[in-house]
Amino acid sequence: MQRIDKVWWCVAALSGAVMVMLGAYAAHGLAARTTEMMVSAVETGVRYQAWHTLAIMVVLVWRQVQPLAGQRWVLALWTLGVVCFSGSLYLMALVGLNLGIVTPIGGLLLMAGWLALGVVALLAQHRYR
Repeated sequence: MQRIDKVWWCVAALSGAVMVMLGAYAAHGLAARTTEMMVSAVETGVRYQAWHTLAIMVVLVWRQVQPLAGQRWVLALWTLGVVCFSGSLYLMALVGLNLGIVTPIGGLLLMAGWLALGVVALLAQHRYR
């Protein structure tokens, strides 16, 4: 396994741990501190983080079978997207910090990651035919 892939696995592990901690907090302790709307915001952040953490791990497994340079772009876009999208929702709900445009930018980064995944897959198929 390449060193950079070990770093990406650590990113996925950290993301998974944070996701579980914040999900548990939203389910068991956050409602007493804030509104239902803010609890829902954390739950949305956790849900998007969960799916993208899982997707990161799938791409990392794919890299073990067929390493392609574009896969790193997918990993980076999803990671930045989760930090911006989910992170801004967490900051808004937990400390009252509204980062405005950061949340939709995070969403765009997540979408860009999915589009990049499609491009990488199409180029890989074409390259190895």
